[in-house]
Amino acid sequence: MLVRRQVLAMLGTTALATLAPAALFAATSIKPDDASALLVIDVQNCFLPGGSLAVKEGEQVVPVINKMAKAFANVVMTQDWHTPGHVSFASVHAGKKPFETVDLPYGKQVLWPDHCVQGTDGAALSKDLSIPHAELIIRKGFHKDVDSYSAFLEADGKTSTGLAGYLRGRKIKRVFVAGLATDFCVAWTALDARKAGFEVYVVEDACRGIDTQGSLAKAWADMAKAGVKRIQSGDIAASA
Repeated sequence: MLVRRQVLAMLGTTALATLAPAALFAATSIKPDDASALLVIDVQNCFLPGGSLAVKEGEQVVPVINKMAKAFANVVMTQDWHTPGHVSFASVHAGKKPFETVDLPYGKQVLWPDHCVQGTDGAALSKDLSIPHAELIIRKGFHKDVDSYSAFLEADGKTSTGLAGYLRGRKIKRVFVAGLATDFCVAWTALDARKAGFEVYVVEDACRGIDTQGSLAKAWADMAKAGVKRIQSGDIAASA
């Protein structure tokens, strides 16, 4: 009798182990609802291969985002939309090179190569993005004297893009953030979304980072501290 019980116990454990992965996935899979929105951040030509501020492997986010977006009824996209001679460009600061920093009235500013200048091909969204149901494009960084990484607030921390009000008006409770670059515009967007009271997920495999001077690790640490949830696109249930 003891042997039989031991065999049955072993069979039960084996069966449980076999079922566990599927059960675990079913339990943790996230299904976007009408109170969910996908924010697609700055998937623009300047940040893709051949662009003036290309993010390594940036092009790899496009098919992931296209597939994931099908599960969302609400999608918002953003565009960096800088004036010529924008304050964030290294070219307007004598003796400064890209990725150096300067102190500006609103704080420390990383200097970038000229990028995403209004009306240029570099500022255009990737032609390979396929999200025809996206309902809004937020343009940011168009004030010449202040940068704007976040989709919610400019770098001065007080000038609003209006996105929070738009999302609240649509009764959105949680946002999923993807795009370029993880450690700047994605992270700032996620952090400001938390400050605005939204539940926030960053989809790691749908983002890529620049990672200058440890910026990527710091961004993930800051987001974790703020309560941002780090997930993969496979964690999101596919659309019906």
